[in-house]
Amino acid sequence: MDYSCIEELLPLVQTPGRYIGGEINSIRKDWGKCRLTFALAFPDTYEIGMSHLGLQILYSILNNEPQIAAERFYAPWPDMESLMRANNIPLTSLESGTPLSEFDIVGFSLQYELSYTNVLNMLDLGGVPIYSRDRREDAPIIIAGGPCVFNPKPVAPFFDAFVVGEGEEVILEISRALIGGKECGCKRSGLLGLLSEIEGVWVPSLHNREKKIKKRAIADLEKWRRPSRPIVPLVKAVHDRITLEIARGCTRGCRFCQAGMVWRPVRERSAGTLEEMAEDMLSSTGHSEISLLSLSSGDYSHIEYLLTSLMNQYYEKRVAMALPSMRVETLTTKLIEQIKRVRKTSFTLAPEAGTQRLRDVINKGNTEEALLATARKVFDAGWKSIKLYFMIGLPSETQGDLEGIVDLAYKVLREGDNRRQVTVSISTFVPKPFTPFQWQRQITIDEIRGKQDFFKKNIRHKNLKLKWNDREMTFLEGLMARGDEKISDLVARAFHSGCRFDGWSDRFQFDIWKQAIDDLGINVDDYLGEKDTKDALPWDNIDCGTTKEFLAEEYEKSLDAELTEDCRSAGCYRCGACSGDTRVIEAGDPHPTPSRRHVPSPREAEITRLRIRFARQGKAGMLSHLEMSSSIVRAINISGLVFAFSEGFHPHPKISFPYALPVGVESLCEYADIQLRGYSGHPEGFAPRVNPCLPSGIEILGAEMIFPHTVSLSSLIAGFDYEICLPHAPISSADPTPAERIKEFLKSNTFMVSRYRKGATVAKDIRPLVTSIALDTEEAVISMSVRFDPGGGVKPLEILTQVLGFDDEYAKRARIIKTGIRRKE
Repeated sequence: MDYSCIEELLPLVQTPGRYIGGEINSIRKDWGKCRLTFALAFPDTYEIGMSHLGLQILYSILNNEPQIAAERFYAPWPDMESLMRANNIPLTSLESGTPLSEFDIVGFSLQYELSYTNVLNMLDLGGVPIYSRDRREDAPIIIAGGPCVFNPKPVAPFFDAFVVGEGEEVILEISRALIGGKECGCKRSGLLGLLSEIEGVWVPSLHNREKKIKKRAIADLEKWRRPSRPIVPLVKAVHDRITLEIARGCTRGCRFCQAGMVWRPVRERSAGTLEEMAEDMLSSTGHSEISLLSLSSGDYSHIEYLLTSLMNQYYEKRVAMALPSMRVETLTTKLIEQIKRVRKTSFTLAPEAGTQRLRDVINKGNTEEALLATARKVFDAGWKSIKLYFMIGLPSETQGDLEGIVDLAYKVLREGDNRRQVTVSISTFVPKPFTPFQWQRQITIDEIRGKQDFFKKNIRHKNLKLKWNDREMTFLEGLMARGDEKISDLVARAFHSGCRFDGWSDRFQFDIWKQAIDDLGINVDDYLGEKDTKDALPWDNIDCGTTKEFLAEEYEKSLDAELTEDCRSAGCYRCGACSGDTRVIEAGDPHPTPSRRHVPSPREAEITRLRIRFARQGKAGMLSHLEMSSSIVRAINISGLVFAFSEGFHPHPKISFPYALPVGVESLCEYADIQLRGYSGHPEGFAPRVNPCLPSGIEILGAEMIFPHTVSLSSLIAGFDYEICLPHAPISSADPTPAERIKEFLKSNTFMVSRYRKGATVAKDIRPLVTSIALDTEEAVISMSVRFDPGGGVKPLEILTQVLGFDDEYAKRARIIKTGIRRKE
């Protein structure tokens, strides 16, 4: 069966909501009015990419320019890729459905080395040659940014240019250069020449290996408040919340941490700015959680004030606060008490090493006593679980350090009286570029296996959960993080051999990678072995701000387990990160500002109960029930209305649906009961207030007042009416025909169908549940009414496949619309 566009493939794939677009705050511009089209590409799934703040920032900045249209691309899951390739359907943008090859420029965000094969797959699916040298004049310019670009060599042949450092300013400089070049008639080589003149941009075809590319850095975050209206994901994102970046950079100086070295210096936003940004983002997204993002959130100068202020402002709407990156010694009792006011978001504590000696080697700087005291405070505050994060394979690690991890895990467990859950997460150290440990070796797969086996044998308690990273993935991550241009051949070979989503354990195919390494004759020790501090490194042409001399000094200090204190308190170490206007910026004393919007206290405001009727049509029919219900909750939040919430540690908005609407089914007659506080409007005003806040395809049709004694929806509904529009194909040539099958079905007293539940096949008699069914052969439309019994109902797909005999693919392509409800008599 042939298909012509991605929309036709949606019924045939897992999680079709990844591909439909139309989200709240997404932007679709008229290309005819724009001078540049910019594709923002994230080489992982929609759920991962939509959690990434950087892409949201760039999307907002670019689309704020009237002359630029920026649209998004994410990596299709293998089921979608297979269908796209089988039907010659190109990778297209979420906003306008335009193929990747038709954009002027494509910018990839490289966050993780194991996404490199996805980059090649997206280029190939988008109709763009994977090698820069093979691209013709009409091909888009392909660029990349992100942390992986601090060593761009392993993927250099695939890109036309790389952007090193922070992108807010340089992305506009690149865009304006291309607009000017296009209008002057520059050819491809001329456009690349213009990009090569921009600070922070490396063009492999024009710059020699020795050309130093200086990292771009934003001097003052106060001037950059994007995104004020983040795109709201339709499918639940990995981090389904507002991300409020309170500071950028870290000077704690952990010697294993690339981010702490390359994103220096520390620059904080003022508390007032952050309060305004939080208000803008909450009011435009309807999210119920704020994550205060920084490499070390507890080091923000006014973290207690900020957290308390935000919690006081949004407690009535039950907006939770999360601090995803906290050092043990910065987690105070006041912070813990504030966090738990709405709901207990997760706590991860990162000792990194099991002994004080090794923590001093890596310059972690915290103590066992501080960790245990913090764990005790968290457990005493009511948390039932804590996650501990450790690394193995650190320089100078001994067996005693491994035993220290086991000992520390049990000590933390005892702080919770052996009744709380402690998750021990063990990852393997990868010596990344631009760290003091960049000259160290990475331990082998066999060494990793031995250390992991040690923990499996020694961490054995019902309340201790052990997790570890895949050792082959870690090996490959190190190879690509420390690689040179030769590794590009390995990436291309693995891609052509079928590797995709290498960072996903269920998709990772290490046997293919290993065979490619052998075939290409790559000596992994050349990349993963120990190096001398005088050796040339593949990333020497990148200037990350922190000097090689400083990194070498820190390496030498690690050999003696000598600590380096934070320069914010101990003074400057001349690491090189501060230069010109780019320097440490700490937030000044906060000046409390009044809320821009009064939210009534839930204890004072009266509860209003509404029964709403809504429709779900078009591509929105591909959302799951959870995705649809979350969209409605967020829309009500965006509208400024306030839910009543359940009580307890995890409050939920009071909204109830009588039945779940399956993926792939549209509806003109869905209902939900909601409870609001302080709603003074007429029910007729609910729909016009909420509808502008809903994603495309979902619409409130009406609302009516209900009362505590009103009969519940599930008690009222006896069944549904459906209209099923069959795909355009002959439906009367089968033997027996669908019409004949319907006739036989209606004449029968029983009709058993097979259902799969919890790994077993069960039989269900659906004949009593179908009250009427008819087929209009000319229009290829089935009309059907069904009812429920105590054992459930009948699914339209069961009628299409098991009653009418259509194959599964044909049945899934049918447009199923719920047109009405049957009320109980």
